Amino acid sequence: MLEGILVDLVPYGETYFDCLPSWENSIAAYWGSAGDRPILSKATGKQWYQEWVESLDKRGEQRIEFGVQTKDGTPIGQMGINWMSNTHRFANLGAMIGEPAYWGGGYGTDGFILLVDYLFNWLDLRRIFIGTMAPNVRVQRMMEKVGFVYEVRRRGMWFVDGAWQDNLNYGLLRDEWPGRAALVEKLNIRPK
Repeated sequence: MLEGILVDLVPYGETYFDCLPSWENSIAAYWGSAGDRPILSKATGKQWYQEWVESLDKRGEQRIEFGVQTKDGTPIGQMGINWMSNTHRFANLGAMIGEPAYWGGGYGTDGFILLVDYLFNWLDLRRIFIGTMAPNVRVQRMMEKVGFVYEVRRRGMWFVDGAWQDNLNYGLLRDEWPGRAALVEKLNIRPK
């Protein structure tokens, strides 16, 4: 478990499988998956996740998934590594706060700072990156707040609500990372 100020990152398990349909069938999935609007049952969610993990294992890719929970143990989202290269020491990240009631309160930022610190200081990665669709201004602000640099725009990549949207990629190099303590102080993350 990685302990933060507002949230903890915990092993992704049964509790999160049970939450997945609610998150995937809501506005959270729309923002987290570039406009997709899936309909997902609990059984399909478990099957989908298991098949995905097995397919990654077959390709030799590594995936690390954490559940995001509040300090009182309420599951509110997930974040982790979508895929990683050990040889080149980089990873593509994914993050979703599935409970809209926790949007805008610093919970995602606190969790994301924990994740980044883990990747640089425990896994010894050199570079990490994440993408989002252009209308997802909330995620763009968070990336910039925690030090990520806007790197590339892939034009017309996502078809969202009847219009083509750009994909924006943000990256961070290890030598640009000020450290978790410095960001917690700079962003004034405090217990609620």
